[in-house]
Amino acid sequence: MSSRLGNLKASASEAASHLLETFFNKSITRRQLIDANQLQKLALTLNRPTLNGKDVSEHPPTKGTPVPPGYHLVYFTPNGTEAELGNDGSDTTFNVSAPFTRRMWAGGKMTWATDLSLRVGDDVHETTKLLSATPKKSRSVGEMVLVEVEKEYWGTKGLLLKDRRSWVFRPEIDLDAVKEVPKPLENTVRGPSIIKDIDAQSEEGHPGEVVHGPLNLINLLDYWRDIHGNGERPREISYRALSPLYAGQTYNIRTDAIKNTENGKTWDVLVEREGTVCMKSEITA
Repeated sequence: MSSRLGNLKASASEAASHLLETFFNKSITRRQLIDANQLQKLALTLNRPTLNGKDVSEHPPTKGTPVPPGYHLVYFTPNGTEAELGNDGSDTTFNVSAPFTRRMWAGGKMTWATDLSLRVGDDVHETTKLLSATPKKSRSVGEMVLVEVEKEYWGTKGLLLKDRRSWVFRPEIDLDAVKEVPKPLENTVRGPSIIKDIDAQSEEGHPGEVVHGPLNLINLLDYWRDIHGNGERPREISYRALSPLYAGQTYNIRTDAIKNTENGKTWDVLVEREGTVCMKSEITA
């Protein structure tokens, strides 16, 4: 298996099997203090200088300030040196073996505890486990591997948040073969950078810098809190990236439908640009 995976002709099925074998019945736990400065810098970057009703323009939020939905993504960034990271700057722990080295963030699901919340000053443990690794193949994009991981965030009083992420891994780029803009699936953007750099444009055929999908997700959650949530957090969100957005483009976030359920309400919220749906979500509260 290992020698086969070292060959660039290793199949998606072999790569998926290898990842499943590596992380069978395993999880990885990291610990971090939820510091105020990091939250402040993210809020100001998003042009939202008020957190929990208090201005954080000059001073970071105080201990106990709730971390808004989605803002936890600024924490638990990859450890290690630059050489140990992926080409896109992301953590490679759950990456698929070569040649499937291009990671694209396809979607996911977040579920928040109803009685606990992530707060500034908390000592939090993040536990990550592999849920699945599935070989896929399509006529337009060829072989790929769909990987799903689940992250749980635990505080001293219990589980705060479950964050399930779906990634698509495609073979490394053939520079001679790049003649046109990649299809939307190829552009389901990756972390942790907010935008991909200019070199990546020429390598992968993008017409501009690609906006990081989770940045759109955070903006989507902020929209829901402002318009529908009265500043409160949702109970759950499921989302899927469908089409790329590039730096400098203007897009709209809108509510497509509101439905009553046995346990509350759901909102279908879309990120759109010129009539094209770039991300869709279902939010429950």
